[in-house]
Amino acid sequence: MDIIVEKGRKVSVHYTGTLEDGTVFDSSREREPLTFEQGAGMLIAGFEKAIEGKKAGESVTVTIPPEEAYGPYDPDQIFSVARVQVPDSIPLEIGTKLQLSSEQGVLLVSIKDVTEEEIVLDGNPELAGKTLTFAIDILSVE
Repeated sequence: MDIIVEKGRKVSVHYTGTLEDGTVFDSSREREPLTFEQGAGMLIAGFEKAIEGKKAGESVTVTIPPEEAYGPYDPDQIFSVARVQVPDSIPLEIGTKLQLSSEQGVLLVSIKDVTEEEIVLDGNPELAGKTLTFAIDILSVE
C-alpha cells in the first residue's frame, strides 16, 4: 500500500521555485532533496497544501499566492537607522543582507537605500508579496 503525504509523515521532495516572470529563485535539483515533516510548519503553507494526499512518485506544479507563501509586502517593515550606527565593516550596498539583534530576537533585513545620513532597511522577507510557482516531485513518504 502506498503511503500518502499527511501530517506527521517524513517527506522527501525535489522542487524548483519560480517567480511569475519565470525566474528560478530556488531549486533542490542540484543538491540533496528537501526532507521535512509534513504539517510541522517548516515550509510555507501553500507548499504543504499542494502535496497533501499525494504519494511517492507523483509530481505536482502549484502556484501559491503571497498569503500562503511569505505574506503580503508590508511597507511598515521599512525603517531607517543613522549611518553612524552602522559599523564600518558592513558593506553599504543595496541588497546586502544583515541580521539585527534586539530584545525581541533576531531580525533579518536587507539594505534598501543608503544616503549620507541614514541607511534604509527592509525587514520584509525577500519573497514577501510575490506569487510563487513550485514544480514538486515527491520522492518518498515514510
